[in-house]
Amino acid sequence: MDVSIIIVSYNTKALLQQCLQSVFEKTQDIWFEVIVVDNASHDGSAQMVREEFPNIMLIESLENLGFGRANNLGAKHAKGTYLLLLNPDTILLNNAVKILFDFIDSHPKVGICGGNLFDAAKKPALSYQMFLPSVAGELDDFLRISTIIYGKNSYFNHTKKPLIVKGYITGADLMIKTSLFNQLNGFDTDFFVYYEETELTFRVKKAGYAVYSVPQAEIIHLEGQTFSGDRERKTRMFLESRKKYYQKTHCRFVSWICDRIFLCSCVLYYCLFVVAGKSQKANNWMLIIKYL
Repeated sequence: MDVSIIIVSYNTKALLQQCLQSVFEKTQDIWFEVIVVDNASHDGSAQMVREEFPNIMLIESLENLGFGRANNLGAKHAKGTYLLLLNPDTILLNNAVKILFDFIDSHPKVGICGGNLFDAAKKPALSYQMFLPSVAGELDDFLRISTIIYGKNSYFNHTKKPLIVKGYITGADLMIKTSLFNQLNGFDTDFFVYYEETELTFRVKKAGYAVYSVPQAEIIHLEGQTFSGDRERKTRMFLESRKKYYQKTHCRFVSWICDRIFLCSCVLYYCLFVVAGKSQKANNWMLIIKYL
C-alpha cells in the first residue's frame, strides 16, 4: 500500500462527502486506502460514509477525540507506507495524492510535504508558514519578515517547483512517512485542536528531516468550516494550545518574550482594523487580547 489517506470528521457530512468524491475522482495510478475517523458526529456523517463509500474504512469514535488523537487512531489501522492527513473541508483539484507521494518517496530526507491550497474562489490560500512559532515567528507576525524575505511565496508557493519550508505545512494536507509518524508517537495527545501539526513538525525537524511545499499538488481548502463553536470558545482553545506548544518547545524566558511580542501584534492589528473601520476583525483581535 502506497498511501493511507486519513480524514477526521466531526459533523461535516456535506463537506466530507464532497472531499471523498474528489479523492476517488482525482486519485489515479497509486495504491491507496481511505480511513475516515468520525469523532462522534450527530449529523449522519458516519451513515453517509457507510452507504455511499462502503469500501472506506470507517472508525466511529464514541467521543470527540479532537484532531490529533483521532488521526493517531486512524494511523494505527493504516497500511500505507505514507500517511496523508487530509481535512474534510478540502477538495482535490488534481492527482495531488500521487504528486505528493512521488515527491516524498524520492526524497528520503523530507519528513513532511504538502501542496498548494486555494480558497473557494480558487485564489491562493495559506498553505504553509515560513517560521515555526518562536521569537522569529512572533516577530514575523508583527513585522511581516517573511513577506520581505520570501515575497509572494511567504505562504503560498508561486515558484512552480518544490520549495523548502522553514516553518510548517498547514495540517489540511500533510503527508508524512508512516514509520516516521510512528517513531515520533504521532500527534501529541495533549492538544485537542490547534497547534498539533505545528508541534509535530517541530519534532520532525528536530529529528533531522526537512519540510517541503510541492506546488503541483493543488487542493481547495474551505478553511474554518469544520470547527463549529462560538468565537470565545475557539479563542480560548487556540490560546490554550499556543501556551502548550511553547511549554513543550521553548524555555520559560523565550516563551515570555514570545508572549510579549504576540501581545504587541494583537494590539497593533486591533488598532489597524479599528482605523480601517473593520469592526468584526477588530473585535476578534480584542477577544484574543482579553484572554491573553
